[in-house]
Amino acid sequence: MKYLLTIILIFIYSNIFSQELICNVRVLANQIQNSDKQKFNTLQEDIREFINNRKWTNEVFQTEERIEFSIMININEELSSDEYKGTIQIQYSRPVYNSSYSSPIFNYIDEDFQFKYIQFNKIEFNENNHTSNLSSVLSFYVYTIIALDYYSYSVDGGSYYMQKAQNIVNNAQGAQERGWKAYESNKNRYWIAEEILDAKYSSFTEVLYNYHRNGLDNMFEDNQKGRGAITESLELLRKIKRQNPTTFILQLFFDAKSSEITNIYSNAFSDEKARILNLLTELDPSNISKYNKIKEESQNNLNERM
Repeated sequence: MKYLLTIILIFIYSNIFSQELICNVRVLANQIQNSDKQKFNTLQEDIREFINNRKWTNEVFQTEERIEFSIMININEELSSDEYKGTIQIQYSRPVYNSSYSSPIFNYIDEDFQFKYIQFNKIEFNENNHTSNLSSVLSFYVYTIIALDYYSYSVDGGSYYMQKAQNIVNNAQGAQERGWKAYESNKNRYWIAEEILDAKYSSFTEVLYNYHRNGLDNMFEDNQKGRGAITESLELLRKIKRQNPTTFILQLFFDAKSSEITNIYSNAFSDEKARILNLLTELDPSNISKYNKIKEESQNNLNERM
């Protein structure tokens, strides 16, 4: 009896600490009129359970190691009694060592989100088949988030999980729903997986590692050294930009990082600010008005001294 109790306790303990993810889910359906609102509450809970209660890796995660991210689904069209269309936003931030700060790595709104959902039917997923668009989209972003997290701790750490995300893309090539095929757009799920795994853009995953592990994680002990590593990381993105100015992963990077980068360099030395502004003007011109605040901060500091 004592042996059986020990086995049960070990099983319970291992399951408590085996889950990798904490996903906060919100489903909005304000634009859907004359529909059962409880269905969308059930959908929200079903998605939360599908992601948080499933084992996505072979690793054992302690509670404090779990990857936390959020999903917000905005349903804006009811195509039938069990088919919907809308957007899905995925946001993930990585904790920074020795601080209470979390650094945004992925912040993306996928506008090609169409799915079927029957209330009280379990969300099913098979790695080898496109079971449903709902489970495939959710699983694609789960593996992408896991991959990005692993990349930020090891240069090639996320490749295994990014390949799983790409496998979902491959399985969905026959799907009627949009977002999976190369020819539909140059900014969709297909290109997220394709570009992250493309050898000619290998410096991107190196940037994820250097920026976070050698940069942000060291800023608590040595702010200048950490910032220097971040500058060197951003320099690596020049190669990608010059190879393909419209590379989607660059847009994803700066959509998540532009505000953080502005804050990081707001108190840098003048020559360092000039260097980074020149670099950012080339890498991310769409956010240059935001980056100009780095220069404005310099002028404000000068005025305060005078």
